[in-house]
Parts: sequence; structure tokens; C-alpha cells
Amino acid sequence: MDIKKTAQKYSDYIISVRRKLHENPEVSGKEYETSKFVRSELDRLGIPYVMCGLETGVLATIKGAKPGKTILLRGDMDALTVTEENDLPFKSKNDGVMHACGHDGHTAMLLTAACILNDIKDELEGTVKLAFQPAEEIAEGAKGMIADGALEGVDSVFGIHLWSPVPSGKVVCAAGPRMASAAEFEIWVQGKGGHGAEPHACIDAATCSVAIVSSLQTLVSREFRPIDPAVLTVGRIDVGSRWNVIADKGYLAGTTRCFSERVFNEFPERIERIAKATGEAYRCQVTTKYTNMVMPTVNHPAMAALCEGAVKKIYGEDGLYDYDPTMGGEDLSFLISAAPDKMGVLAFVGIGNEAAGTTASHHSPKFMIDEDALMGGAELYCQVAADFLAK
Repeated sequence: MDIKKTAQKYSDYIISVRRKLHENPEVSGKEYETSKFVRSELDRLGIPYVMCGLETGVLATIKGAKPGKTILLRGDMDALTVTEENDLPFKSKNDGVMHACGHDGHTAMLLTAACILNDIKDELEGTVKLAFQPAEEIAEGAKGMIADGALEGVDSVFGIHLWSPVPSGKVVCAAGPRMASAAEFEIWVQGKGGHGAEPHACIDAATCSVAIVSSLQTLVSREFRPIDPAVLTVGRIDVGSRWNVIADKGYLAGTTRCFSERVFNEFPERIERIAKATGEAYRCQVTTKYTNMVMPTVNHPAMAALCEGAVKKIYGEDGLYDYDPTMGGEDLSFLISAAPDKMGVLAFVGIGNEAAGTTASHHSPKFMIDEDALMGGAELYCQVAADFLAK
């Protein structure tokens, strides 16, 4: 099969789809029109699908001419509450909402991959499932699709994230950790307020809150192995109401990131222990809440090797790029973790191009996609699927 030749007739299609989606972004879990558009395109192609995952997820199925294994390809659909600052003819029409992370490109690539795979399905051995996933940005979409049975019968998972720090024409899909876990923690501190001139009659929630922040910083440096990268950030402290009043309560919120599942599982207990012990030392009552958002995204060695081979077929021998893992999070991690033997891989497809002005960071109001990179991503979806099914 010649995936690149088949893809040529969709060069205008992939751009038009991406621009339509960019112009009409929808926030996580509310991708109603996006989902409707995806379904209309699948109907046009005659590709069967079911609703799967929250209210807007779509799971399509393309069966090859012969029975075989099954691979799931994931493309997310949701946008962010960011006001776009790009001057584009297809600029967001939805005030305060923008595709500032490339999910419009992901959906366009997966729809184009659906077109290509549908054309060559008689040459495929096995089944390709295409997961048009909602709510990645709030880490609910992948879990919703899993709950609705998206992984039933699936042998492997493959996802793409367009990535502006990686040059256009390059792809990162190395084995091992690629993206970190992400979690939110909250801490409530209860003291006893009073006059600033009489600290002996009070229990100072401000002093305790500051001490908790300081104590938490020792968790990464003194309780985890130095070879296990981890981040703990307190991003919010609310305490006190007036310059001469001792605060009676405080509130702290922050995030943790790591690549190790062991560290991922140990963070909640350790934060609670340190926060409550510090509170006891300062005579305050402390309550904690820990919310896991996404797991570490870890590429399976065999799937990473298969993906690297597919990259060379689509991009050439120099298509692979060396890029360090990032502390950003990705809910594809749930799909990979739930696949048999965690057989999955995430590829970063580069869109960084100074000449095209596409090097702005993700989630920035200036974020843009190098549209010349989209077709390579669509072809990579297809090549990975074809190679996995043929293996």
C-alpha cells in the first residue's frame, strides 16, 4: 500500500477541516458542533461509528479485508478558554475560546487518516478504531471513552500531539516517559484570629500556611530518589484580610508532576502527612484534598520502535528528533495504561517553524500551527496502524 500517494488527494481537505474547526472552537465536554461535524464526515465516507465518551465522543471503526489485531488511534477535539490574538481569516469566532493547543489539527489529521484508511481498507489485516475524544484539557475524555468500551478488543493505542518546540518535519516517539502526571492538591488551614498586637492570644494561620509551603519543598528533595524527576508547586496562597489582623484561616493550592508511577502513587500520602504535621506544630487544624488528573504518559518500547520505523517511511531517515520528556500532562496516558501490556505510544509531531510564525508556546493566545505539517501527521496515523496490523 502507498499511504503517501493515497494521501495526496486530501491535501486541500485537511487544511479546510482544520480551519473550520479552528474558527469554531468548543470547550471541554461541550464539543457539540465539532462532534456533529465529525459524524457528518464519517457518514459521508460510509464509516460506521458510535457515540462513546461523555456527550460528544465518537468512536469510528474501519475493518480490513482480513481479520487480525485492532489498534486505536486517538485525536482530541476540545479547545481552551483563551482569547486568540492571531490575525487570521479563520480566527476563532467564539469569544474567549481558542484552539490554543492544536486539537483542531489533531481532529483534522484523524479525519484525514479516516479518509486514507477507508481507501486502503482492502489492504489491511485487522481493525482500526478512531477515537475522536472530548475533554482532554480537563482529563475526563479518555476516562469517559474507556468507561464506554472504547478499548474493548483493542491491542494497541497510538496518539499524536502537534508540538511547537519540535521543528516541522520532525517527530519524537522515543520509548519511556514522554509526558508527566498532573495532579492538584488543596490545603485548608484553620487557626484562631485576633488582633495583630496580641499574637499570644491567637493561632496564626498565615505563619502556619507559609511553613507548610516551605516544608513541602523538602518532599521532592528529601523523600524521592534523585533519579526520579518530580515537581511540587504551590501556585496559590490565600490568607489574611487586613494588615493588623492575625489570620484565622488559610488556603493553599498547587500541582505535582512526575514520570514514575511509584512517585505518582506516593504523592498524596506524603503531602497530607507533611501538611498535617506542620499544622500540628503551629497548633492549626489542617485538611487536605488531592485530585489526580492524568497519569504519566509512557511509551511502550515495542510500540515506540514500530512508530520510529513508521516515521522513517513517512518523513525519511532523518525524521526522528531527540527531545526531552516534558512535565506537561496528557490524558492519552489513561488509554495507554489500560491497553494490554500498556501497549501504546504518543508521538510529538513538530510544527515549529520560525518562517511560518508557529513557535509560540502551547496555551498561548499567539499559538499557531504550521499547516504544512498536518498531512505528515495524518500519514503517520495510517502508517503506524498499517505496520502494527501487518506485524
